[in-house]
Amino acid sequence: MLTRLVREIHEEAERARTSPAPELTFSLWRRFADGGDRLAYEGAYFERRRRLAALLLAAHLDDRPDPALDDLLWSVCDEYSWVLPAHEPKGGDPNAFVDLFAAETAQTLAEGVRLLGGHVDARVRARVRAEVERRVFAPLEAGTMWWESARHNWSAVCAGAAGAAALALGADRVVARLEGAMEAFLSGTGADGACLEGPDYWAYGFGYFVYFAEALREHTGEDLLDDPHVREMAAYPARVDLGDGTRPAFADAQARGVYPAGLLSRLSERLGVPVPVTAGEPSFHDDPCYRWAHLSRTLWWAREVPVAEPGPHTYLPDAGIVVARSGGAAFAAKGGHNDEPHNHLDVGTFVLHARGETVLDDLGAPEYTRDYFREGRYLVPQASAEWHSIPLVEGRGQVPGPERRAEVLEHAVDGDAVTFALDLTAAYAVPCLERLTRTFRWRPGRLELTDAFGFTTRDARVSEVFVSRRRPVLRDGRVAWGPVALEVPAGWRAEADELAVRGHDGEQQTVHRVRLSARVPSGAHRFTFTVDG
Repeated sequence: MLTRLVREIHEEAERARTSPAPELTFSLWRRFADGGDRLAYEGAYFERRRRLAALLLAAHLDDRPDPALDDLLWSVCDEYSWVLPAHEPKGGDPNAFVDLFAAETAQTLAEGVRLLGGHVDARVRARVRAEVERRVFAPLEAGTMWWESARHNWSAVCAGAAGAAALALGADRVVARLEGAMEAFLSGTGADGACLEGPDYWAYGFGYFVYFAEALREHTGEDLLDDPHVREMAAYPARVDLGDGTRPAFADAQARGVYPAGLLSRLSERLGVPVPVTAGEPSFHDDPCYRWAHLSRTLWWAREVPVAEPGPHTYLPDAGIVVARSGGAAFAAKGGHNDEPHNHLDVGTFVLHARGETVLDDLGAPEYTRDYFREGRYLVPQASAEWHSIPLVEGRGQVPGPERRAEVLEHAVDGDAVTFALDLTAAYAVPCLERLTRTFRWRPGRLELTDAFGFTTRDARVSEVFVSRRRPVLRDGRVAWGPVALEVPAGWRAEADELAVRGHDGEQQTVHRVRLSARVPSGAHRFTFTVDG
């Protein structure tokens, strides 16, 4: 199953030997601070990491030295900073801070030179050790990083990558320093094991936790995976799978991301958890950041593992997520709150999947810019309430905050029928809105969505929003998105619009929104979707 990966490693290594690597210039570095553009610098940065991973892995596979690798290792040691401009501390030295990518670079260099031994020039090995000490180990020992108490991917990735680098270089003093960060990461997940940041960040944060845990087990015998909570976290991807390797793109996720094959194989082997369907053989290009940890573990660990067909139903009570599957169609909805990691204003949103396509969709992660991680976050369509499949009341959507949460009122399963009811009242700050509950009733081929409003006024203007990447067809009181159709209830007016947005990788996308609008009194309003699976 690794034929493609090995071929691509050698192809990429040859490309790295025969063409110059991009420079990380000041002009690229300043673009984030001056205009909020992350992609210009990061494009060159990750191209360099792409070349580095390819040359390291090719030298490992071929068991021989490579002068081009020595040159690139030396060049990476020359970089102004391993920290990305987006993470540069205000008014501080970027080399006094350890971010995700500084830690990842340290792991790549440290594990790479240890793996290759004498195939890397002794002077380059010494330079690598000195730079990892200066840029990562010394700052960690000098003070506490903010991410050490973070309950999301930062703590796992930074501590996991730095810890793996320390194990590779024999700097055991650093490993003990990072125990608290790993505990913080694990504490950010409820007993149900759900990753609130979405499946892509599960692969990132939990992946680095596993990579570090296995390196630690090899080094000391201590087994961090031997824990019931870790087992629940490992099972998350299969639990949210929509039935064909697709997943709901809640938070900053993508519906068709790729899980690292080595990670899934190791979790299946060690913990016996089911793994989701994956598409094709592993590729060198599965991760656009070309992370050494993912690539090397896929090369070393990936095996053919049994893929369990997902059952008809999953419920993750801590996250407030339900997934139901039947006959090639699936439905997923989430409760949660509006201050989750990588949060969107999306309490009560849902997706509908049929014929291998998520038809009513969540737009997932946008292009990351400076403003997206500052006050402008909820102006970005992908994170805004207005571009999720939830109601607007008097033209107003949901608001952010940890108290803006859904209360699960009911979760019931009767054969292949599922009922999931949420109280969404707290997610809104609309003066006339006294109560709002949303109830999903799913059975094969049919989803009934009932929103019940309680107003302090005689009536209020409501817009029910339904988001898709597929252009809707509005005709004769009916809305159709290919295999999904909605009958427009009497008294509601349907209109559609579209918007050009930038996806996570900066590509232009066109997305579509249907709004059913009416001025309605207090009471329940039902919308029925038929699904042709």
